[in-house]
Amino acid sequence: QVQLVESGGGLVQAGGSLRVSCAVSGRALSRYRMGWFRQAQGKEREFVARITWTTGWTDIVDSVKGRFTISRDNAKNIMYLQMNNLEPEDTAVYYCAASSTTTRDPNVYEYWGQGTQVTVSS
Repeated sequence: QVQLVESGGGLVQAGGSLRVSCAVSGRALSRYRMGWFRQAQGKEREFVARITWTTGWTDIVDSVKGRFTISRDNAKNIMYLQMNNLEPEDTAVYYCAASSTTTRDPNVYEYWGQGTQVTVSS
């Protein structure tokens, strides 16, 4: 079992920055790949970024590349998503998730946090 708790969402003006965090607990965490997803109102959940605990390998969707950075703190078991130059289109509930396989497909992720709201005003 893996437990995920997001924090750090909020309201920010366009062009601003936010960092969301995902505290991870459970057993054998190193075997999991971690991901960030988001879901805007009325839209499907979409992949944002992913990272591996062991090597720190990352993968970021093109629409946020250059603005968002994914990282992790292995000692604290926390994953981060640093979001810079935010746009109104980034408004969504942001979720962290864990998967035992390497994938962008949200349907394959086994564990999910409760989500944190990010709202970007224009």
